[in-house]
This record gives sequence, C-alpha cells and structure tokens, in this order.
Amino acid sequence: MMSSGSFSLRTRPVAGLALGWLLLLLIVGLLAPWLPLSPTTPDLLLVAAPPATGSGHYLGTDALGRDVLAGLVAGAQRLVLLTLPAVALATLLGTLAGAAAGFWGNQRLRLPIAAGGWVLVAAWWGLRLPGTAFLCILLGIATALTLLTWRVARHPAARRRYTCALPLDSLVLGIITLLGSVPRLLLLVALAAGPPLTTGQLLALLTLLAWPETARLVRGQMHWVRAQPFIEAAQASGLPMSRIWWRHALPHACRPLLAFGPLSLAGLVGLESSLAFLGIGQGPDVVSWGSQLASVRHDTTAWWAAVFPGLALLLTLLALQKLAVLASPATNK
Repeated sequence: MMSSGSFSLRTRPVAGLALGWLLLLLIVGLLAPWLPLSPTTPDLLLVAAPPATGSGHYLGTDALGRDVLAGLVAGAQRLVLLTLPAVALATLLGTLAGAAAGFWGNQRLRLPIAAGGWVLVAAWWGLRLPGTAFLCILLGIATALTLLTWRVARHPAARRRYTCALPLDSLVLGIITLLGSVPRLLLLVALAAGPPLTTGQLLALLTLLAWPETARLVRGQMHWVRAQPFIEAAQASGLPMSRIWWRHALPHACRPLLAFGPLSLAGLVGLESSLAFLGIGQGPDVVSWGSQLASVRHDTTAWWAAVFPGLALLLTLLALQKLAVLASPATNK
C-alpha cells in the first residue's frame, strides 16, 4: 500500500500545476477588460489564418476572422464573471435550503397560522391578479396577525394552538426531485430557448439548476449531524434552536462542500460551454470557449480554432477535478 507521504510527494507537482492554471485563469479573467484584445472584432484580411507571430494573431484566427487568443481571454472572463458567481450563489442557496431541511425536518419548524396569508399574497402577486389596493391591505393584515400570533406563540401552552408545522424537508426534497427528474442540459436548453439571455438571466438560470445537488449533499450530512451527541447537549443547555443550527450544526454540515465545490464548478463550466456550443441563450457577439469550438463548423481546416479552446476547457476541468481530490477528507488523512 502506498504511504501518505509518497502520495503527497507524487501529487504535489500536479497539484501545483492545477492550482497555477486556475490562478492564471482568475487573473486573466479579472484583467480581461484592460487587455488590448478584442474577441468580437474580425480581421477580414486574415480569415482562418494559422498561428503566426508576424501577423499579430499568435494563436491564429477563426473562420470569421476573430482572434483565437482574444477568444480564450474572453472565455476566462466569462468563467470568472458568470460561472464562478453562479456556483457561489448555488452553493449558498443549496447550503441554506439543505441544512434547514435536514435540521428541522417536517415537524420541528413551526410558524404562526397567520403566516398563511403570506402564501395567499404571494400567489396573488404571482398570478398577477387585479386589485393592487386589496393586495396591500391583505399584506398588512397578514403581517399584523403574524407579529401578534408570534408573540402569543412564545408561550408553550399556546404554541400548538396558534402555530402549524412547516413541512420544510418534504418541500425542499420535492423541489430537488422535480428539478432532478429532467437532465440539466435538456432543462437548460428548454428554459434558454428563445431570445438571447442577459448575463443576469443566465446567471439566475445556472444557479437554479446547480443548487439542488448542493442541497441534497448538505441535507444528508445534516441528518447525520442532527443525531450527534453535541446537538443534544446544546439543546439540554437551553440554547435556541436557531443558534444551534447556525453556530454548531451548519459548520459541520458544510464540510463536504470543500471537495464538492470544485466539482460543481466543473459541471457548470461544461454546461455553459455546451450551451454556447449549441448557440442557445446568448447573442452572436458573446464569445466563450464553447462558441469558439462551434466556429470550426464554418471551416473545418482551421483546426487551431478548436484545439486551443478545447485544450483550455480540458485543462480547466482536470484542474478542478484535481482540486476536488486535494480537498477531499480521504486525501488529507
């Protein structure tokens, strides 16, 4: 059996290369607006030109005359400004939803009965029914009754009478199952079909598709944390449940995210590249690694227009996978 020391020595150069590549992408993506490169301006005198130093296009141009190196920089910028924030938002949303569902379950979290008026207000607003004045009045009544019953429900004798259990675990698990029943690429294509999406809309769409996996992982971990003796000891000491959840249970439930985060980012990078390759959901002026790969269809002899973005995409996915292996608990032992 290989010892942990030899494993560390053998993987240290590869880990350094992986972290160095990801750091390079981060720096290039942040500095892209100030670099003298234009990924959308074509050079009509050099269309599908091979890599050459004398022409100023060091990695060549594609079939539309666009600089391949500028396209690689634009792809790094898209990774930093779109995919990375989408993973951060999806991780935050999935962590909070999964941790709350796993900790409180279906019976532990109780809300005032008057809070049901908020559901009616949300349905009224979502269906865009007429009567804005009535909606405002209903919102005010629901808020007042919620605050009143919340104060009354603090007494244990009145808690069961004026509150109702929120089936949070079943609700979160149902949404996860619904979003997971359809492959993510098909669901993304269906939602993105139509007019080109803005960066904010695509960010929200990627976040919507990525958070269920994080929620499922954190929910399962929280079930294990909820049964640990230190949670029972915290309850016996009289600490509020919200504080136990935030200060004691949540940090332990988030530990698997150190290894899962890079894998989630790799999945969204591949998903966004696939969407750009198909030309769905974005305008023709948006350049990314996926759109660069698609440009080879115009001229199959311009192999350099596909090799360099494909190599950048491959190295990024391998580096993220290596980062996930390094962050896994088994590697750190």
